[in-house]
Amino acid sequence: MEFISVFDVFKIGVGPSSSHTLGPWKAAAGFMRQVKHKKLHHHVTHLTVSLYGSLSLTGKGHATDLAVMMGLAGYDPETVDTKAIPDIIADITSTRRLTIDGIDIPFYPDFDIHFEKDFLPFHANGMIFRIENNKNEVYSETYYSVGGGFIVKEGESMDAYENAPPHPFPVENSKQLLGYCDKHNKKISEVVIENELVDRSKPEINTKLLAIWDVMLESMYHGCHTKGTLPGILKVKRRATDVTENLLFDKNYHHPNEWIESIRASQPNFQDVLKWVGSFAIAVNEVNASFGRVVTAPTNGSAGVIPAVLMYYLCFVNKQAGDQEIIRFLCTAGEIGSIFKKGSTISAAMGGCQAEIGVSSAMAAAGLTELMGGSPEQCTIAAEVAMEHHLGMTCDPIGGLVQVPCIERNSMGAIKAINAAAIALDRNPEDVKVPLDNVIATMWETAKDMHRKYKETSEGGLATAVNIIDC
Repeated sequence: MEFISVFDVFKIGVGPSSSHTLGPWKAAAGFMRQVKHKKLHHHVTHLTVSLYGSLSLTGKGHATDLAVMMGLAGYDPETVDTKAIPDIIADITSTRRLTIDGIDIPFYPDFDIHFEKDFLPFHANGMIFRIENNKNEVYSETYYSVGGGFIVKEGESMDAYENAPPHPFPVENSKQLLGYCDKHNKKISEVVIENELVDRSKPEINTKLLAIWDVMLESMYHGCHTKGTLPGILKVKRRATDVTENLLFDKNYHHPNEWIESIRASQPNFQDVLKWVGSFAIAVNEVNASFGRVVTAPTNGSAGVIPAVLMYYLCFVNKQAGDQEIIRFLCTAGEIGSIFKKGSTISAAMGGCQAEIGVSSAMAAAGLTELMGGSPEQCTIAAEVAMEHHLGMTCDPIGGLVQVPCIERNSMGAIKAINAAAIALDRNPEDVKVPLDNVIATMWETAKDMHRKYKETSEGGLATAVNIIDC
């Protein structure tokens, strides 16, 4: 069984899409590492990239071509200066070359990145990288971006998983997870920590999780304090800043943690809390849509839900909460995300938006339920309730951009997660009619039945019902 770490679920990267930006970026970088390892870059005369299926149909709006260029050029999405990306792209485009270990490789982005309309058999997000040398010899690799920044290389052996050290609590579904929790009297987050300890120390786990939270918090803070218009043909106006200015009159803060204290002291009413939660989620995805740094949770398109719900807890539920609560929330949410990935999909190109916003809402609901004193069973009830009310949600981005309806959907997913947690905390697990594993199976069946045009192709739904010219 494949072990999926909480750090696989939560990845730091660059927007606007985990499957269409982060995944192709990582695939391109992986291809170039192989080229260098095999010393094939010394005599390259031609380098091409072919994008298939959903990567082709919505690739321009998702900046797939730019992500591929960044990966081929050797930049790391976790550490690159996001403000430098336009200059890097401009340099590659104008010089028409990539420099690998001091060796120039000819590369004409407008001609060498091909948007193919066909779909490769394994997954809707396929790509093929090819190089040709001066002897007309061709080397190629095929990759698939399977959602959440995960990539699969065609023909790659699973030996890495088979030879991995055993983990004390291997989890494939929620029934197994609850069995461990019951037998060993552990919370979900405690089971996750025990598994993570196989690969890293407790201080390392805590440090990495808090670093993930720092990026989440920074993206909320940045989004709530940046005015203007999002990039792309829709010219969407940023909204999170206006909400922040209307709700928070005390501007006596200079960094994110001081901002949290100001919100805690603001004493908002119920309606204002709803506005805050929506603003937190929207802020993250406005940053994501602007090629900013966010955390896949479990994808970039759904990156705002989990930070918004955790921020809700920190600001309005438990104002004394700190690092330990953040760690527990992320561990529980991450485990639920991994179960969805194993039992269904977190790729909108395979399952529609239920696979992104639906899964993120379920993850957030479970994490919030644990922090509010819920049992492991109630955590899975919360996840089930949240997903149950996202079943069948399509992915139909207007103009292929991760903006409309994507940004607002994060706000709705966050509110549903909070509601799902409240419902779960009042439920007796013995009364539950639909276990989490059943709704995950239903989600996958729904995904398979969903027409292709509603799965991140911009061939149906709002993407065709709305005239971009009128926007």
